[in-house]
Amino acid sequence: MKKIILLFLLLLPSFGIFSQNIIKGTVKNEQNEKIPGAIIKIKNTDINTVSDRNGYFIIKNIKPGRYTLEVAFIGYETAEKDILSDSKETQIDIILKQSDIPAEEVIINAVKAGNNTPVAFSNLNKDEIKQQNTGRDIPYLLDLTPSVTVSSDAGNGIGYTYMRIRGTDMTRINVTIDGIPLNDPESHGVWWVDLPDLASSVENIQIQRGAGTSTNGAAAFGANINFETDKINKTAYAELSQDAGSFNSRKTTVKAGTGLLDKHFAFDLRLSDIRSDGYIDRAFSRLRSYYASGNYFDDKNLIRIKVFGGKEKTYQAWYGVPKDSLQTNRTYNPYTYENEIDDYDQTHYQLFYTRRIKNNLFFNITLFRTDGYGYYEQYKENEDFEDYGLPNQVTGNDTVASTDLIRRKILDNTFTGTVYALNFTNKNMNIIFGGSADYYDGDHFGKIIWSRYSLNFDKGYEWYRNNGTKTEANNYLKINYTPNNKINLWADMQYRHIDYDISGINDDLRDISQEHTYDFFNPKAGINYKVSDKQNAYLSFSVANREPSRTNFKDAAPGEVILPETLYDFEAGYKARFNNAAFNINLYYMDYDNQLILTGEINNTGAYIMSNVPDSYRAGIEIAGGIKINDMISWNANATFSKNKIKNITVYVDNWDTWSQETEFYPETDISFSPGIIAASKLDFNIFKNFKASFTSKYVSRQYIDNTQNKSRSLDPYFVNNLSLSYTLHPEKLKTIKLKLDINNIFDEEYETNAWVYRYIYNGKEGIIDGYFPQAGINFSAGVSLIF
Repeated sequence: MKKIILLFLLLLPSFGIFSQNIIKGTVKNEQNEKIPGAIIKIKNTDINTVSDRNGYFIIKNIKPGRYTLEVAFIGYETAEKDILSDSKETQIDIILKQSDIPAEEVIINAVKAGNNTPVAFSNLNKDEIKQQNTGRDIPYLLDLTPSVTVSSDAGNGIGYTYMRIRGTDMTRINVTIDGIPLNDPESHGVWWVDLPDLASSVENIQIQRGAGTSTNGAAAFGANINFETDKINKTAYAELSQDAGSFNSRKTTVKAGTGLLDKHFAFDLRLSDIRSDGYIDRAFSRLRSYYASGNYFDDKNLIRIKVFGGKEKTYQAWYGVPKDSLQTNRTYNPYTYENEIDDYDQTHYQLFYTRRIKNNLFFNITLFRTDGYGYYEQYKENEDFEDYGLPNQVTGNDTVASTDLIRRKILDNTFTGTVYALNFTNKNMNIIFGGSADYYDGDHFGKIIWSRYSLNFDKGYEWYRNNGTKTEANNYLKINYTPNNKINLWADMQYRHIDYDISGINDDLRDISQEHTYDFFNPKAGINYKVSDKQNAYLSFSVANREPSRTNFKDAAPGEVILPETLYDFEAGYKARFNNAAFNINLYYMDYDNQLILTGEINNTGAYIMSNVPDSYRAGIEIAGGIKINDMISWNANATFSKNKIKNITVYVDNWDTWSQETEFYPETDISFSPGIIAASKLDFNIFKNFKASFTSKYVSRQYIDNTQNKSRSLDPYFVNNLSLSYTLHPEKLKTIKLKLDINNIFDEEYETNAWVYRYIYNGKEGIIDGYFPQAGINFSAGVSLIF
């Protein structure tokens, strides 16, 4: 693998040396004012540049031929210009027309990285999202981007799915939708299953790796992901998509839009239904979602109302498969109770207002509310009444101390707030001042809905209830300053204030009431240097602080102070673009203070706790590149090579013989679930005009399940390949008919992507209880899309 990537990088510079033509020009508005910072791209290639402070641009080393230039800038309609490059130098001037819709992108640009921002990021556009959207959840759409690993409880990418970026999990990855935080304020997690088929309403996705730019919501402590939902469509449309595949999986999506009504209004609607029986036994998913938007705009104002949400019902496959069953019964699920389910509803209400104050000055403010309600249901055997705050049950002369029962753990929460930003641009500077303020209120409670013995309590008995409230405010100032045509300076400063209160009784009947307040300052700075028209290098340093989660607080040992975590992130990179190829290299060093990790230590009630470790780091190199080999074949690939270490850690192991814990000290060990190599490849074939094929590959090296770097407690490396075929028709009575076929894991690899392990000592010997999450072997999905 290393040799292939090295060869690829060595060859790239040679691909453009015989191209001699130049395309140059200026970008102006209708008032003949020069526009700096406009993005000029040659369509269907990786070639792009940015206009300088005088609106001037130049693209060198272009082969003779016909091209289409695409030019975009905030507040203006994207322009396309067909050109013929048949001489050494082609001069062209681009006039951008002010958009009828006042800068939809202002809403999301406040938290996105721009072309010259010196951070590591990847973008996925709508076509790339559509190509991979067959019903599997968001992590699988992002799986081919650098440093990403994904996992699925059900084994086929539908239901509960997860992702990590550079080894960091979803509780450390900030996610926003149109700038609005999606992470749960208490757990910091994101549950993609709550918004099934979100991808069908997404315009583009940006993944920032490292601390990234300042954003809203939970701390970006390893990455952030920014979703921009569908832009306003000026023409009426309707679309029907139907997919079906292995494990009785199927997805139905209906989309429609009115286009412009009375020159000022537009409305859009999407409905989705996803169903699957899952690869793991009984791991079914029954998912529904919707998205609706109403829009009004004139030359100065844009008002958008969006309501979207999802309803999920999934059978629990959280326990995993014991390691000793992987060879004989890979789909084993220990849960057999018919209603061992997770059932949750989530609805998002959003109101956006954008004002074009001047052509280079925009203001937007958003009000939002997210409501969630749901539960997971469990059948439990031989439960002690005292664990539920109940007396023993007396029947005649018999006293019953335990019972079989069915319980529900319930979450009822509301998240409300506002997000705002002011965006100013002149010929050599872009300034964004923004922030958010929000309030979260979540009730956690549990009920017994059935018991074999229930003489002294009623059905629906509530045995615990606690409440969490969290108030957060943040403001940030971002400055991109271009003193000359070579240098872009970036500064980003954020202040976050957090008040978090917990009150009430936990499910183990402990009073977990407590209050916490935090004030964080997160500075970032960097430089982007334009080596040439097709090469640039960058360097940045960022600080991020993260408050502990609800679980960290409620499970902490009595008297233990859980400290916030701090990340010092160093990033350096180099990007190069050629006529038919592009590549970039990014080096990173993420140094953590007081990172919270699992060590095996328990509190006084036996719950496992996360502890601060003073010294840990992630360091690596990310390499990505692409080449258009000819008109039929193109190749994109990326690879990450990293070291992820904890220094001076003490690990705890339960001793059942003494009812105490033994300790093990490690001077240095790998961080769990942090593979040293992650690589992805995508080969695209345009076999003939409307028929395309893609062959994708993903390699992930060994991952350790705990923080002891023990091979017997690890996930084996895996290499998985997929094939995708599509054929597009344009009949007279329809705009488009698209047929597609996906063959996943085409070589039927047996592999696992997640696991848990519990160690103990009994009769002087070490024992292990574990659960692994195997993924499906070869499986299929076929679909048809009709666009009217």
